[in-house]
Amino acid sequence: MTKSNALSFSPEVFGYPLLFVMVLWIVYWIEARFNINFNSFGVYPRTLKGLRGIIFSPFIHGGLKHLFNNSVPLFVLTSALFYFYRNIRWRVLILGLLIAGLATWAIGRPSLHIGASGVVYMLAAFLFFKGIFSKHYQLTALALAVVFLYGGMLWYVFPVDPDISWEGHLSGFFVGLVFAFIFKENPIERKKYEWEREDYNPDNDPFLQQFDENGNFIELPKEMDDSAEEIRIKNLNAVEKKKAIKIIYTFRRSGEDKAQ
Repeated sequence: MTKSNALSFSPEVFGYPLLFVMVLWIVYWIEARFNINFNSFGVYPRTLKGLRGIIFSPFIHGGLKHLFNNSVPLFVLTSALFYFYRNIRWRVLILGLLIAGLATWAIGRPSLHIGASGVVYMLAAFLFFKGIFSKHYQLTALALAVVFLYGGMLWYVFPVDPDISWEGHLSGFFVGLVFAFIFKENPIERKKYEWEREDYNPDNDPFLQQFDENGNFIELPKEMDDSAEEIRIKNLNAVEKKKAIKIIYTFRRSGEDKAQ
């Protein structure tokens, strides 16, 4: 595994997602503190003025509940993107935000569409399908975790609630699916075993040499190299030296000492 595609943790894995979420809360605080309404900067489909919402709408929310419901999955999914797909993370995040917003502008109802839900659906779809397509156990486990945590969001890509921008959800979901096909590179190399290599020769395999053509185990003689032999000789010499040492004790009575 090369260093470029090896998984590694760094402060930016949580730092940038946290900064992203903090911007959403700062925008909402400014609205509440100064009694400002930024909803007019949302996506208004098929109008020239509504195009500005492609950039601004993910940072605008209609209420505290709306903001909180987007903040948690946005932080979790963006952190997963930054950890597992660090080579393509900015492309996925920025392009996904722009294309999902543009798709919402193209297919949405004539109403203001605000919120980061489209980005959340884009990230969830990308992480799920990319993990399944990769056929790597770590990324597949990530895909299953996304389904476990946010699988219920799938219902909201359909018009089940007139107050929810299902067009934004559907746009983000579709963009994430397309990105899973477009970005072919995997962040983790699939481990290739010796017998999977093209130049593999079974006759040179030390393990297979221990078996005959019928699969019976053959006990091969163990060859001792020079270094092992030298160690053995040194150990023997040390033992012999220990055996050759003699200790002689002399006992004298106390009366004899005084007589001398």
